[in-house]
Amino acid sequence: DNLLNIVGSSVHLSKAVMNLLSNAAEAMPQGGTVTVKTENRYIDKPVRGFDVIREGDYAVLTVADAGIGIPPDDIDRIFEPFYTKKVMGRSGTGLGMTVVWGTVQDHNGYIDVMSEEGKGTTFILYFPATRRKARKEKERVPIEDYTGNGQTILIVDDVPDQLELASSMLSRLGYKAVTVSSGEKALEYLRGHSVDLVVLDMIMDPGIDGVETYRRILEIHPGQKAIIASGYVEKIRIQEAQGLGMGTFIKKPYMLEDIGIAIRDELAT
Repeated sequence: DNLLNIVGSSVHLSKAVMNLLSNAAEAMPQGGTVTVKTENRYIDKPVRGFDVIREGDYAVLTVADAGIGIPPDDIDRIFEPFYTKKVMGRSGTGLGMTVVWGTVQDHNGYIDVMSEEGKGTTFILYFPATRRKARKEKERVPIEDYTGNGQTILIVDDVPDQLELASSMLSRLGYKAVTVSSGEKALEYLRGHSVDLVVLDMIMDPGIDGVETYRRILEIHPGQKAIIASGYVEKIRIQEAQGLGMGTFIKKPYMLEDIGIAIRDELAT
């Protein structure tokens, strides 16, 4: 009841927790116990794996299983895309742990992993806490007001977990989601296909950024509808993109309602 608040996206945090629980369950093929614990901690020393950590209050989530454990050679690589699937033989997309890592990073947090073969694995997630009280939730818009009708949406982002999350959200909203991992791949796809709207990240490395991607998209499909979905980006770059004809800007991490309303409104223009 006394857990400190954090500032973040409930959608992304829920996805991360579900991935941790799924990973724990798969680590115990014969069954076992998964322990989930939350607590407040004041951190003033580095977390394992991080040379520098910001001193202060943290809300800490621990997920521990009594499963098969992770071999020492694998533990430093489990957050790499597809490593758990291709190398360790786990089921799923192979992006679950990448999603966890990306969510912790997006929330300016830290993650520690401890494991012993034959005894189990413990994930400890540290999220910077705030003393601010939670804002009263604004009146929610019914999901029926911003669902799609099978329109095709191209998602362009260089981060695999962002592609997976966005695709999952848009599929839930009734859209057909297509994902590509760079501006160059977006252009290649659009030379042979048309889409109703593009959801475009602004900062993609390596390769061309969102503004240049959209400029080249217009050469292929003049008037192509698009919105910006990005984390940190300079205001001048957003203005430049919108000057070319791009629609609204939504900041990551975003909620289902945010992306749904943004797409609905842009398609309606």
